Formats: sequence, structure tokens, C-alpha cells
Amino acid sequence: MQKYKMRDEQKGAVFLGIIFLIIIAVSIIFALSLKRDNVEEQLGKDLIVRTLFVVKNKDEAVFSNLLVYYPVSKKAAVINIPGNIGSIFQTLGRVDRIDNVYKEKGIAAYVNEIEKLLACTIPFHISIELSDFMKLTDMLGGFRVFIPAPVDAVSAEGERWLLPSGAVTLDGDKISTYLNYRVEGETDSDIQERTQNVIAAFFTALHDKKSYVFLNKKIFRQYESLMDINLKKDDAFKLLSMISDIDAETVIKQNITGHERIVDGKTLVFPLNNGEFIKEAVRQTTKILISTSSAFASRIYVLEIKNGTTTQGLAHNTSILYQNASYDVLSAVNADRNDYEKTVIIDHIGNKEIAEIVGEFIRCTNIIEEELGNPDQEKDVVSDVDFTIILGKDFDGRYVRE
Repeated sequence: MQKYKMRDEQKGAVFLGIIFLIIIAVSIIFALSLKRDNVEEQLGKDLIVRTLFVVKNKDEAVFSNLLVYYPVSKKAAVINIPGNIGSIFQTLGRVDRIDNVYKEKGIAAYVNEIEKLLACTIPFHISIELSDFMKLTDMLGGFRVFIPAPVDAVSAEGERWLLPSGAVTLDGDKISTYLNYRVEGETDSDIQERTQNVIAAFFTALHDKKSYVFLNKKIFRQYESLMDINLKKDDAFKLLSMISDIDAETVIKQNITGHERIVDGKTLVFPLNNGEFIKEAVRQTTKILISTSSAFASRIYVLEIKNGTTTQGLAHNTSILYQNASYDVLSAVNADRNDYEKTVIIDHIGNKEIAEIVGEFIRCTNIIEEELGNPDQEKDVVSDVDFTIILGKDFDGRYVRE
């Protein structure tokens, strides 16, 4: 009788063991599923590939850039995420810098806050230590950037920064200098542009070395091991292989601008129009990338903005909006008169599709095509301008109101 009872106990133990193993297996499968959908599944949901690149120093984000990539045309945009962007961050429960979200809560919470900031999903993220980024630079043969003037400066800690001018290829140590140096008179925009130049140079180097880096997965692992990617290894291979096809020469560079305020002793930048402007700018950039016009994403379009009202500074303020949406504004001046009732866009290049996207940014549908050969035309100015925007009384500083 006792022997039979022991068998029942053994059966119970075996049964519990099986249950335990099933729970472990399910947990592992669930954990792997958190590595995000694979690249092909994500492309089935959204043809735009968004990947956040974070170069970090331990638990601090040195710089962050969001890659917005359309594989069909191989066109891309890079949106810089300044560390001092300010907001009420739910993950922190207070007003603070966005890079403190990364420092205190990690990459997942950081991505979540950037998604809310830009009103888009970011399925992929790649983070890399600055020291490993320097190694990666050397492994890819250096990054080529343009430095407008020689750099010879000294940091607060006494480190001397030396860089040559011109189009130069920098090794890992020099890339670190390029990212970190500060000189008198530099603006935040200048510093942000350098980080975007480095990311664009990374894309170029990855493209140039593509035949070797992606020759086989064993070689790829040497590069991938330096990065922390929220994908399984095979999917990481697919993602970076896809990114290596980017046309780096036509990458659109976009920044987030706003108003500075001091909060608890910290200088924070609060995005314009309560953050609505940057959301619209990202949507605008995405439309540029997927535009059926091959000319749209091949270059930056030049605008001339004129104030046709009595509202002071209207053209200047509007030019800032368009510049931060990746347009080049040649001039922001007063129009020939100040009693325009309706805002109008004059298309100097005869491309209706592009004109409509330019107009959509301020919700202007009043578009006219320039009559070529007009003897009164200011040819020396207009020849450099793709579109002229004359702001009327129906423009409230952000949108045209009906």
C-alpha cells in the first residue's frame, strides 16, 4: 500500500515538473516576442522604417537621431532629438529634460516619450556606447565629414581639440573630438548638425563597406556585437542591410526647435506650438519621402515668404516653421502691399504635387502657377526660388483659416 502511494507522489512530482517546464518555455517565447516584430512583418504594417539611433556614455545619451527611411526610393530623413527638449514626462512624473528619461528609465521609456513627441511609432532602436562607436568608425574605414574651418580649442578639463578643415575622413578618436568639441559662438543648431553629419557619414560608410559587412553572418556579428538592437540577430542583419542602401547624399536633416525656459535651474527647450509643429513637420517629411515625384526627395526646395498683412514678423516666424520642416527659405520680407485677403502660393517650377505638399503644411490650397516669360518678373530673385508664399489675412500664424 505504501509503495503504491509513493508512485502517486512521484507522478505528481513529474506532473508538476512538466508544468514548470511549460511555464519556463512560454516565458522564454514571450520574452523573445518582446524583441519586436521582425523587419518583414513591420514593413507589412508600415512601409516607412523608423529606427532610433542612440550613442551613449554609460547611462547618458550623448546624442539621439531618429532615422525615417523609405526603402522603395532609398530616401531618408534624420531627425535630431536634442537632450534638453523639455516637457511633462509621464515616465518621470515631472517637467524635465528628455534625456533624463533615458538616464533614469532606460531605452524603452525613452523611445515611448519620443514616439509621443513626434506622433509616430518607432519599432526599432539601436544604442551603442561612444567607445564602441569609435571602434565601429575605425572598422568601417573612418567617417567622412565636412568641417568648414579648422578647430583648435581647449575643453574645460584642459583637453585640446584639433581638427582640420575641409572634406576629411576622421577615425574613431577624431569622430569623438568632432562630436564633443565646443567653440565660442557656436549655436545648438551647429552642434545638432554635427551629430546628423556623423549619422549620415555612418550610413555612407556602411553602404561603401556593404559587400564585406554583409558578406556572411559571421563577419556581420563583428559589427553587430558593438550595438544593442531590439531585434533577434537575423532580423538585425536584415534591418542594417536595408539601412545600408540609403542614399546618404540626399538625406533630409531635421531639427526640433522651440522656446527656451529655465525650470528648476535647467535650461529646457519646449517645442513650438505645444509640440504640434514638430508632429506636423514629421508628417510633412514622411510625405516628401513617399512622394511619387522622384524630384521631391532629391533636393531641398527653396522658398520665398512674403508678408501681405500688417502683422509684424509674420514672414519671419513662418520662415522658421518651414526651415525646421527641411525647406530652404531664401528670404522673408514684406509683400508689395499689406492688404492680401487670401494666402497664395506661386509655383515657379510647374510641379503641382510638390506645390500642394508645400501648401498643405500651412493648409493653403490657393496655388497658382507662374506665367513664364512675364517681363515684370524679378528674374534674379525668382530664378533661385521654387515657390513664393504670400501670407494673407486668412493666415493665423500657423494655418490658413477658411
